Amino acid sequence: MLIMDTNPADQRSKAHHRAFERLHTAGGTAYVSEGEGDPLVLIHGVGMRLEAWAPQIAYFSTTRRVIAVDMPGHGGSDKLPEGSRLEDFVAWFGRFLDDIEIDAATIAGHSMGAMISGGAAATMGNRIHGVGYLNGVYRRDPQAKAAVLARAASIKTDGVDKDGPLQRWFGDDADSVHARSLTKSWLEMVDPEGYAVAYTAFADGDETYAGRWPDVQCPALFLTGSGDPNSTPEMARQMAALAPKGSVAIVEGHRHMVNLTAPDTVNDLLAQWLGKKG
Repeated sequence: MLIMDTNPADQRSKAHHRAFERLHTAGGTAYVSEGEGDPLVLIHGVGMRLEAWAPQIAYFSTTRRVIAVDMPGHGGSDKLPEGSRLEDFVAWFGRFLDDIEIDAATIAGHSMGAMISGGAAATMGNRIHGVGYLNGVYRRDPQAKAAVLARAASIKTDGVDKDGPLQRWFGDDADSVHARSLTKSWLEMVDPEGYAVAYTAFADGDETYAGRWPDVQCPALFLTGSGDPNSTPEMARQMAALAPKGSVAIVEGHRHMVNLTAPDTVNDLLAQWLGKKG
């Protein structure tokens, strides 16, 4: 297991506030593709957009082809129908790979994107060469499950909650200031209906593929922040113990949006993992 300590002086590359020119598939999915080489596909979490991967796109596109995709109902991608479950988001991802003619790839997801990545690794066999599971949940305890289901149920009446996520996802440290501002802007832009569909699938999906980690034969990295209250280090350790080729990385002093608040550290950890898996 890797445990990385970070401080503001170590973080040379802050979250990039960058505009991306999107491509679109015939199936209504928006994405960007930068660099050349082995494909690395990135899937963001609920309420976000592909810009949330800007530090990773900039770093990894120098050595491989990086594809960052807008999840359904987010950014420039069409939403899935109301009532869609996590399995439907995994099926969408498979169609996306087909549409952009990717036979096999390493994938990394954050939060709900991690859940989609895990589902893909569990169901798509040799098509997935490796899975990075960043700040992803695993078998929530009853209290956490009740809280996330209550948040999902409140969306229809209260709309997109912009304050709660910021309080859960960020501390008051210097590294979080810019990332918090960017995240708030993305939450303010998200389509409420697309958000509701995705968040409901996220809230109800933590058990969907939880029992499949022993079947995932590709290398799997479980990475989270030491202070993430919902996608906890213990969850990461439990999943890594189940996956035949699982490993753990904990970024000390950071919470949920660790790829933005500690971009250099996360990039280094992902690069080490990608190097080991070849």
